Parts: sequence; C-alpha cells; structure tokens
Amino acid sequence: MSTIHGFPSLAVPRAVFLLLLSAGCAAESGGIAGGSDRPSGSETTDLPAGEWFTDEAAASSLDFVHFNGAAGRFHYPELVPPGVGLLDYDNDGDLDVYLVQGRMLDADLKPEDALIPPAGLGPLSGRLYRNDLEVGPDGARRLRFTDMTAESGIEADGYGFGVAAGDVNNDGWTDLFLTNYGPDALYINRGDGTFTEEAGERGIVPTAGFGVSAAFVDYDRDGWLDLYVGHNVDYTLESGIECGTLADARDYCPPETYGGTPDHLYRNTGDGRFVDGSETALVGGRFGPALGVSTADFDGDGWIDIYVANDGTENLLWINQRDGTFRDTGLLSGAALSEMGMTEASMGVDAGDFDNDGDEDLFMTHLNGQGNNLYVNDGSGTFEDRSTGSGLGAGSLAYTGWGTTWFDFDNDGWLDLLVVNGTITALPGRPAGQFPYDQRRTLFRNLGGGRFADVTDQAGAVFGLSETGRGGAFGDVDNDGDIDVLVGNDAGPVRLLVNHVGQQRHWLGLRLAGVGGRDMLGARVAVVRDGAPTLWRRARSDGSYASANDPRVLVGLGDSDARPTVRVHWPDGAVEEWRDVEVDRWMTLRAGEGAGAQRGS
Repeated sequence: MSTIHGFPSLAVPRAVFLLLLSAGCAAESGGIAGGSDRPSGSETTDLPAGEWFTDEAAASSLDFVHFNGAAGRFHYPELVPPGVGLLDYDNDGDLDVYLVQGRMLDADLKPEDALIPPAGLGPLSGRLYRNDLEVGPDGARRLRFTDMTAESGIEADGYGFGVAAGDVNNDGWTDLFLTNYGPDALYINRGDGTFTEEAGERGIVPTAGFGVSAAFVDYDRDGWLDLYVGHNVDYTLESGIECGTLADARDYCPPETYGGTPDHLYRNTGDGRFVDGSETALVGGRFGPALGVSTADFDGDGWIDIYVANDGTENLLWINQRDGTFRDTGLLSGAALSEMGMTEASMGVDAGDFDNDGDEDLFMTHLNGQGNNLYVNDGSGTFEDRSTGSGLGAGSLAYTGWGTTWFDFDNDGWLDLLVVNGTITALPGRPAGQFPYDQRRTLFRNLGGGRFADVTDQAGAVFGLSETGRGGAFGDVDNDGDIDVLVGNDAGPVRLLVNHVGQQRHWLGLRLAGVGGRDMLGARVAVVRDGAPTLWRRARSDGSYASANDPRVLVGLGDSDARPTVRVHWPDGAVEEWRDVEVDRWMTLRAGEGAGAQRGS
C-alpha cells in the first residue's frame, strides 16, 4: 500500500521495465530438471470448457458479509481486513470456515451511521461455520455450512484482521489465533465443539496492537507449535493525519505515515503455553509494516525459516540458526528488494516449489504499478527475481494484490497462482453502498520453464466480479481432490470458489499427523514417481494474507494413475517412507508408522 503524500506510487521505472522486457524475456528463468514445457499456444487447450470455478457461498449457506465500519473518517484499519480461515475444528475430515468481522471504530457512531451499514440483524462478531458436507452413493457432493458461533463460545467482537490455525497443546484439536486492531485472541479448542479464549493466561500478552498475519511454526523442533505474529503500523484513532489524492479528495493514508512496529515470536514451552522470545530470537531485524508471513525451509538444512512481506519497506528472511535464534538474510539473499533494488508494497506471500526442483521459491503480491514478484531459490536460500520473464510481473501491473497461494488448480503437477485483488485508492463512479476499492481476481497457470499464462478470462464468471478482495484461504473444501478458494472481501460478501477442473486428473491427498493426532505443520513430502520428476510439497496453514489454509497436502499427478512412493520429512528431522500409495483418495500418514525411519540432523 505504498503511496507518496497520499498518491499512488506507480514505480514507473519498474513498470516500464516489466512491460518492455516481459515478451522478450519469456524464455528466461532456466530449464526445469526432469520437467517439460507446454507447447506455445497450449495454455488452456488441455483443459475442459466451461466454468473452472463457481461461487458456491450462498448456495451452501455461507451467508457472511464483512462490515468495516467506514463512515467517511478514513481510519486506516478499515482498509486492511478481512482474512479468512479454513480448518477442521471438529475432526470430521472436512474443512470448516472461520471469518473475521469488523465493527464501528468510533465510540460516537452506531453501525447504521456507516457508509455501508451491516447486512441483516446478526451480531458484529467473527463467525464459525461447520461444514456439513454430504457425499452421495455416486460420489456427488453437496456443500452445506451451519453457523455454529453461538454454540462454540467464540465471542470475537473486536475489530478483526486475520486468522491462524494450529494445535498448540497437542491434544489433536485445532485452535484459533485471531489478530485484531487491539488485543489478539487465542481460542483453545475443547474438543466438544466449544472454544475458550486463553491468550493472556497462556502467555500471549493481550495489549493493544496491530497484528495482521500470523503463522504457527515449530521453529525449534521440540514438537510444540510456536507462533510468529507480523505487526503492521503504529496507529491510533487519535493520529489526526489526513491524506488526499491527485483529485484533492480525502483518502486513506499510506502505512509509512504511521511507521512500523516490531513483530513477535512466541515460543511454545509445552502444553500450549508461550513466552515472548522476540528480543533474543529476532535480533537485528529491520521491522516494517508486516502484512504477509510464510514459513518454509528455504536453505534446505531441515529447520523452518520465516519470510515476512513488509509494506513499503524491505522484506525479511529470518534464517533459522538452529539454536533458538534467527538471522535476517533478506538483503544478502536477494529476497528483500526487487530486481531494480527497490522496496515495494508487499502484501500477500507464499512459498512453494513452482519449478519442481526441490526447493522453496517465493511469490508475493504488490501495489498496482509495481507488479507482483517471483523470487526463485537456488536451493541454498539465495534468490533471483525472475518476475519479468515469468509473465507474473507485467501481468499484475494493473492490480493491487493481497491473498495468494501456490496451488495446482488443474492437478497437472505444476503449481499455479490465484491472486485476490483490491486497490487502496478510491475508484470513481462506484454506486452508493459499494466500497470503492474493487478489482477482480486473477489466475495464472504454470506453463513450466518458469513461465505463466494469465488464464483469468477462461476461469469462470466469478472472476469477472470486481470486489475489494483481501484474504484468501486455499483447501479442498468438498474433499473431491482439488483445491477450492475461500475469499474475504472488505465490506462485501464472502466467496467460495469451488474448483470443477482439478479432480478430472489424478491426485494424491495426504493428512500428515503426529503427536495427539495434530497436523504436522512444516513437514515436507516427496512424491517419487517412475519416469517423472519428484514432486515436493509441504504441510502448512500459513501464507497468503491474514488467512489460514488447509494444513493437508494435495498433490496433482496429471494423467498418470501409477502408485507413487511417498517420503515424509517430519519437522523433527525424521524421514519415513510409504510405498505403492493409492491415488485419487485422501488418507492419513502418521509419524512413526512409515518404513525405514531415519533421523535427520
């Protein structure tokens, strides 16, 4: 959300650079070991006609509309939410939904004073929806959600930003961490459909703050999930700062107006109790207005690292030193600045092996005019900005991106990208009752060879909707073998983009379980195939923007139904193998039950 004196910073040199070079550098980014490219012009010819994605939110009773409380006073928090969450809170094998909600920020105003009053008569609080998926004898699926907020005991009536999900006390039930403008909240899952808020008593200091994205990660490999919280700006309602546009109209101020605040790293000491280890673990970090957080083993040493997307300042790459501390190598690694040496407005971020070479690459979204970034990892945690030749940079210049994730929407074995967009500068000509910061979503298909094609126009009518998109959570909501997308809109309805194309190819669905049955976030999976590249994926719920993803691993296998070997690298360094694994189904792999267990360093 970088601006200059309230005006959008178009970063013209980079924009021109991307536009001029994108066509001529399409072959850039190097070959893919063991892989192959699609022939030119075949971007969609191997996919079926019709709607690849349809919005099934209303049809499945996911009847939520976000309220941001905007009343013409341009409070900065109104522009930030909402994140969204996918998690299986009741352990019935399908993904439930958590949605954050806003409220009025001004004590002297009521909800009906807002420019867009809240829809319906429901309370302004975060909502928990249970997935009551029905699967018929013929395999036909019917999605239906039931609002379980009242029964759950969750009373999230603060000004919500984001969602993180993970089992903090190893009892096999997924807990919820919610970021807010104000104190954050930790809801402990009691395993009977109810939650209790226990942030303070478990060591998460409930002070005023501006946490946006958070990530559960076992960074010290002790078997307990720790917590990284990215903080955005030092903002109060009493700041009294006004910003404008080129048309001399008032608008929201940029984050640099307020300045950033340090992030926090909480270490889990056991049984879901935390201590704030930020001052000793995160030494020397150039903290900025954090918006996105992604955890992965970027340098291949078997220990999870942390990448932070900062808004308008250099990004952070915290490399795990394996002694409880991290070192920021963002600038040295090439992952802090663009190829032009510029800081950019990084919002959403995700790590994934898009080129099938076995290491974790990075993608992050930016302000319109800057272009989204693709950082390619050489395997050692050193990155090269290949946004230009990939087509992702120039293909995103018109948009301000937020939520995003590497996901194989067509199950061809190559990770694609969907980006949730929404500008931060008011657009003219919008009707009353619409938050005027809308843009449509975009979908990029991985062509191999480091190249992507913009296939947004072929993806379905839902991609033609222009909304103020923010959060995006990715997961197989209907358990049919492909990835669906939950989208949060600022001052608008939630969308559930159900995938209709991925399950037409072969796939492998894995839940990786450990102590107490919890999801083993950070585990890496190698899917070994005869005559084809090994596919590397990881279990995680973080990434995107302020959202919680499906912690399971879904691997597209293309047109081959051959049974692969699955090798799991567990977070504690152990390696186990499952051979001749059946495809086209979901299954659970439990630590300690595989063959040939090896202990890593």
